[in-house]
Amino acid sequence: MINIPYGRQFIDNKDIKSVTKSLKKKLITSGEEVLNFENKINNYLNCKYSTVCNSGTSALYLALSSLNIKKNDNIIMPTITFIASFNISYLLKANIFLADVDPNTGQMSPEDVLNCCKKFGLKRVKAIITMYNGGYPENSYKFIKLKKKFKSYIIEDACHAFGAQYNIKGKYFKIGSCKHADISTFSLHPLKTITTGEGGIVTTNLKKFDLKIKSYRSLGIKKDKQDHWKYDVINAGLNFRLNNFQCALGISQLKKINHFLEFRKKIALKYTKEFSKTDKIILPNYSKANKPSYHLYIINIKNGSIRKKEKFIKFMKSKGVIVQYHYTPIYKFKIFKGKYIGKNTEIYHNSAISLPIYYGLTSKDQNYIIYLIKSYFKF
Repeated sequence: MINIPYGRQFIDNKDIKSVTKSLKKKLITSGEEVLNFENKINNYLNCKYSTVCNSGTSALYLALSSLNIKKNDNIIMPTITFIASFNISYLLKANIFLADVDPNTGQMSPEDVLNCCKKFGLKRVKAIITMYNGGYPENSYKFIKLKKKFKSYIIEDACHAFGAQYNIKGKYFKIGSCKHADISTFSLHPLKTITTGEGGIVTTNLKKFDLKIKSYRSLGIKKDKQDHWKYDVINAGLNFRLNNFQCALGISQLKKINHFLEFRKKIALKYTKEFSKTDKIILPNYSKANKPSYHLYIINIKNGSIRKKEKFIKFMKSKGVIVQYHYTPIYKFKIFKGKYIGKNTEIYHNSAISLPIYYGLTSKDQNYIIYLIKSYFKF
């Protein structure tokens, strides 16, 4: 049976050679590849500071910890997001407030944040965590306007958006440049734009945050510059380090990122062309001025319901094609103790499905996916 996943990593011989070369060195952790990778990320994203770590979840933990998020601090995040940002905020004992999302894109807007604050009577918010669902940077620079009003920090959960750019009056800014955010976080999971196996990145332009992030990444240890056996512990950090051969893989992958992005764009444009001529499927209304990473390609089933959605997912699976939810709303999980229903979130959740998109997806396989969808919806 045909087996087409919704995402897949791409590893070539250059990647393998880079990792092998790194493994042959005397140090396989905390070596030159780590700093080299971070410097290349700084140059690519045009940010001042970056810290690589062992997952996108760790990246979010480092970001929140560097902002000294503590018990009873107010945090706002979208209802549609991966569970990591919620779990970390929960473990830090923050007060978590969910903002509704656009029913078409599944993304939170500044207006949604304002509505959330009004609904819950919030005067101060310690952090607002944005999330670029699918890798499409909607409303990127607009959240910064909320900083002063609520005395808050802006964290970009950009785990879908490495390589994405947003446009302001004809000028492009890379997500992660932190021109309109305090901190950005990324994932280097195999399904993301580039991969280190598991891995993450935290970027910022403020040295005070960078110093804390790097400290928390390595157990809060501060080593003596002269005597290697002496060290102090200045923060209660954890071990979130990324090793050398993972960084070597990341450096090799980063060299191919433009090629990866163009390939994903080609797949997305083909889907859009094929599905824009029917009223059975509604395509997300993204800003055409921006340059997404195309991490996901999301369609919306017209007049969707969970029953219709799951029936379609099972049909595609029976034909050897894996499609995905992305995402179950946070408030539907048992860990969420409050009572909340997002009107627009429900519309999005009932209709949104992500289709296979990854570097290496063949035209033959994509044509098969399109054929199945057209046959199923009879158009």
